[in-house]
Amino acid sequence: MSGQAVTVNILGRNYRLTIGSEDEQHLREAAIMINAQAKLYGQHYSYNDNQDLLSMVALSKITELLKIQSNLKYKDTTLIDKLNSIDSVLDSYLHPAQNSL
Repeated sequence: MSGQAVTVNILGRNYRLTIGSEDEQHLREAAIMINAQAKLYGQHYSYNDNQDLLSMVALSKITELLKIQSNLKYKDTTLIDKLNSIDSVLDSYLHPAQNSL
């Protein structure tokens, strides 16, 4: 994968990264979101240290990610169960002689 150099600013500090061109927009949006969330934490909780702010943002976003992953896992399991049920019903209609044995 060839990459391109991109610089993003997070809390007044520049970070230069090499990424795929398809990831640039997401990276820039992420940097904007981190800065906005850190600013909110700084205002609401009187944190002044950037490391504290970044830690709070990371904790918040990873917690959200874990909730989403858990929800998706539940939905995947539910979907698989429903598909298996549909498969059984279809199988009983398509192969009635096999199911009576």
